[in-house]
Amino acid sequence: MSLFRLATAEVRNILKRSYNTSNVAPTVKMFIDGKFVDSTTKEWIDLHDPATNEVVTRVPKCTNDEMEAAVESSKRAFKTWSQTSILTRQQVMLRLQQIIRANMSELAKNITKEQGKTHVDAEGDVLRGLQVVEHCCGITSLQMGETMPNIAKDMDTYSYTLPLGVTAGITPFNFPAMIPLWMFPVAITCGNTSIIKPSERDPGATLLLMEMLTEAGCPPGVVNVIHGAHDSVNFICDHPDIRAISFVGSDQAGKYIYERGCKNGKRVQSNMGAKNHGVVMADANKNATLNQLAGAAFGAAGQRCMALSTAIFVGEARAWIPELVERAAKLRVGPGHMPGVDVGPVISPQAKERILSLVQSGVDEGAKLILDGRNVKVEKFEKGNFVGPTILTDVLPSMKCYKEEIFGPVLVCLSAETLDNAIEIINKNPYGNGTAIFTTNGATARKFVNEIDVGQVGVNVPIPVPLPMFSFTGSRGSFWGSEHFYGKQGIKFYTQTKTVTQLWRDTDVSHTQAAVSMPTMK
Repeated sequence: MSLFRLATAEVRNILKRSYNTSNVAPTVKMFIDGKFVDSTTKEWIDLHDPATNEVVTRVPKCTNDEMEAAVESSKRAFKTWSQTSILTRQQVMLRLQQIIRANMSELAKNITKEQGKTHVDAEGDVLRGLQVVEHCCGITSLQMGETMPNIAKDMDTYSYTLPLGVTAGITPFNFPAMIPLWMFPVAITCGNTSIIKPSERDPGATLLLMEMLTEAGCPPGVVNVIHGAHDSVNFICDHPDIRAISFVGSDQAGKYIYERGCKNGKRVQSNMGAKNHGVVMADANKNATLNQLAGAAFGAAGQRCMALSTAIFVGEARAWIPELVERAAKLRVGPGHMPGVDVGPVISPQAKERILSLVQSGVDEGAKLILDGRNVKVEKFEKGNFVGPTILTDVLPSMKCYKEEIFGPVLVCLSAETLDNAIEIINKNPYGNGTAIFTTNGATARKFVNEIDVGQVGVNVPIPVPLPMFSFTGSRGSFWGSEHFYGKQGIKFYTQTKTVTQLWRDTDVSHTQAAVSMPTMK
């Protein structure tokens, strides 16, 4: 691989190295000690193309011995990597970001095949992860300690940040490139080693990133990749040599990993569920607001933890709902690789069934289904997991479709008489990942920002995911942990502080002048 754009043939060669193609369905390899390695497991997970439900690859449930080998590789690598100069680690990130940027389209094609996203959305997935890598290039400033001379008579105190050791990341299916890039670049730039367990539903992007990381000059063992489901998660939570765990995913898994990891003395950062609200004021720019609502609700088939899945129309803004339906109905549903497609498939038949069930629960409880995407048909892709844009109105906070995260292309709409009513609804919701307000009134926006109890707030920005010089600051039920992902908090999560206090008495300084006479041996 070169630092420039990969040819299609070279991408195929990379995939051959990371997939065993000897079987009818290729099998995914592990990445241990700088090499792609076949698993000896007898247990496999079929990975299906969401647009066709055909088996694309088979993912191993790694054996305990294989996962132990990954930890041992990480431990060996840590001994040298942690002592590598910070400039060397910075250079690896500088090269990695160049390689990723040059090959963004090839990564996106793999994501579309395994996860189902449209190609343009998959490129956005890569780009947002790439921005974290670019931020890591500033590690020489980000990892500085503190000092105070003369803190007492002849006494100085200084602190510096050190890596933790072996760390681990457990990633979700919905961002196969971005979320791994939230984790291992920050971890290893701080001097740690990392074990990544990508989602068993779409591990290909992580494996391609490992090839790119190797080309960037990262030594063997600094990042290892294992696969599996529950047993691999338990292994990570329990292994005494793994010091910290980063997780993004569902509530159930996130709470389990946080509790089990913390019980075993590990640091854990856990990004979990969400119910993100957009408050629409009647003074907002109507055209821009409706376009942003449609994009934020139905983009990525609604499979974003920051999807704007709930709209609260305040006062006269309720009259805009029919125009929102018109925009949503024009979005094209289909396989992610097809040009002009806006909404791809959801990840699995089980996910589709759950989405349809939650929509029906809303109807059963009295909500109005004013745009029904449940029976959408895509020609030549009849077996795909497609759900069209769907809108429920007259939704109440007591309804199941409001209380649960739907994670599909469904927008639930509530009404509020005043901004205060809208704020009250949001603050009573257990989640605190993201929210937005659409308004042209600065005082209204300021009141909302100050009174809303949500970790990430957008003003006329529907998906307020911070750029990586800040941290991803979901709150309340959406995040468990002390330090958030990337930004300054991410650096803090992956480092520990050593503080040195030293005393050198001024009276101990030798004041003897240099002797210039011939020394004598006495």
